Amino acid sequence: MKEIQIPQGKKAYFASDFHLGFPGHHESRERELHLLSWLDVVEQDGSVLFLLGDLFDFWFEFKEVIPKGYVRFLGRLANLSDRGIDIHIFVGNHDLWMFDYLEKEIGAKIYREPTLFQFHTIEKSFRVFMGHGDGLGPGDVGYKILKQVFVHPVAQFLFKILHPDLGVRLAHAWSNTRKSSTIKSGEVPFDPATDFILAYVRERFQLDAQQSLACDAYVFGHRHHPIEFTLDGHSTYFNLGDWFSPHFKNAYYLTIDEKRIEFLHFPRA
Repeated sequence: MKEIQIPQGKKAYFASDFHLGFPGHHESRERELHLLSWLDVVEQDGSVLFLLGDLFDFWFEFKEVIPKGYVRFLGRLANLSDRGIDIHIFVGNHDLWMFDYLEKEIGAKIYREPTLFQFHTIEKSFRVFMGHGDGLGPGDVGYKILKQVFVHPVAQFLFKILHPDLGVRLAHAWSNTRKSSTIKSGEVPFDPATDFILAYVRERFQLDAQQSLACDAYVFGHRHHPIEFTLDGHSTYFNLGDWFSPHFKNAYYLTIDEKRIEFLHFPRA
């Protein structure tokens, strides 16, 4: 379990699924500017920032090269880090090939598996279990097999020997085709009876509850739906939505301060 101290008057912030780069430069730049406005809010009273994966629609760290673009976003993260805001990043399915660049450049802490955190404030503590959410729960066997291929060192080596211009172009084409198809057909609506991340969370919650260690919040991304689902009178499953839906309708974020956990839309009404 990771221990996080939130100073009095400060907050922890959480967001996910920016998919910078999708579907093209203009749309991505608009989204990036919207994110910078949100990071202005984080800078005002944030002490720690959690980004729960798929920050980029594609990301690969070659030995001496990273994908171009996103300089405003990356620069702002560096600025927040320089100002003393701790940054924690979970690897998503679109940025599986995130290695140590952001760790070395801005001091970010990188996570590849769901992780338990204890947030301490002057008034109370909050237990939060969080991750990106891909490959969890029952079903989706095809993706789980594909993920094992993508994270295998041989696959990473083979992709790395491609010229970056070719590799990045192929990756964007594949990602855009899949996401455009999903947008056209529509995201699968949230159904508590079938949602695979919720099934995983329920199983985790039951195990935690048996040991009287149930979390205050189970926080994930990946589903692209903002979800606040009560597990019992004490615990809640949150899914953080996404930032590429039309008019930013799914652009939600979470905060923790000394009094509460809040689930908010940006910009706030």
